Amino acid sequence: TTELMDNYIACFAHVLSDSFYPVLPRAIGVGSAFEGWSPREQDVVYRVLIPMTPPRGHSFHLELDSAGQRHVRNFRVRVQLECTCSREQQADKMLCFLHHPEEELRSNQDPSLLDTLCTDSYLDVHKTARWLYQVVRAVWPALPQSHSWHLKLLPSTRSCQIQVTNGTESFRIEMLLGVQRDDSHIFVSSQPREAYTPSTTWPETYAVAETEFFKHIARQAPPDSLHLKCLQFFTRLQLGFGFSTYTTKTIVMHLLNVEPVSSWRRRDLLLRLVDISESLRLCVQAKRLNHFVVGNWRLPEDITLPRDVQMDKRNNLFHHLAQQSTAHTQAIGEYQVL
Repeated sequence: TTELMDNYIACFAHVLSDSFYPVLPRAIGVGSAFEGWSPREQDVVYRVLIPMTPPRGHSFHLELDSAGQRHVRNFRVRVQLECTCSREQQADKMLCFLHHPEEELRSNQDPSLLDTLCTDSYLDVHKTARWLYQVVRAVWPALPQSHSWHLKLLPSTRSCQIQVTNGTESFRIEMLLGVQRDDSHIFVSSQPREAYTPSTTWPETYAVAETEFFKHIARQAPPDSLHLKCLQFFTRLQLGFGFSTYTTKTIVMHLLNVEPVSSWRRRDLLLRLVDISESLRLCVQAKRLNHFVVGNWRLPEDITLPRDVQMDKRNNLFHHLAQQSTAHTQAIGEYQVL
């Protein structure tokens, strides 16, 4: 998957070099498949986040959408035209979108990003995803994988999902688009959080920071560490219950951040599984499970957060249990069965 995405990004750079579409740097593998665990090994989706940077003559400005839910941070990506009248830009034979006549621009230059992938000056997720689908399809014949693999495009409105098969093997890949917040490990991404997410809404994602945390743990873990096996086992165990996979992942990340990595060896398997179970019980009882990234001052130093994310009050993943007594009663019952 990594090799395929690297080949794609190299072709994107060549095909889009003179365009006014977003620049696509190297894709970042995120989620359970790249973290080394998965609750459903037979149905793995390799999820990658493709960062976007603005093309020449454009800039991106992230605006927090205060109209969203209190427990969800959504952004809009405002696209702004920038003056390119300097000598450096003129040498590139590029007309300035701000200061050249519209008629001259229409006759001699491709339209700006505002006119292709935006709605009301904001980057549109649906338009951008459709554009990525078109580029992925067009570039595929130029990739070395096309000689022995078959590409199938899968339906999606907020990402580009593909399946590649060679007769014996099959891989499903989801390409999410994102914009980085400052120079941090936090992005806004095209992946939705609610059933209906407006096309100009880009939810904040912590997937890159979480993947970096698992890499940090892997560098310290002994060869026989079973922290990933514990996570995989417990997420499989709870399939069919009301607790999400992300709940267990969050609990395990909290435990990994406070327990020595050396305490996750094979001989400690039962103790760590009991720790996970007991942590879940306490969180359900207290109606509170703190988000692992938001407001966490104990993250490893090599994981960088924007100040507002680091300073934010802990995001309670169990806020619905505190608000709905029936949901709390159901969670207690499900935990007892689990």
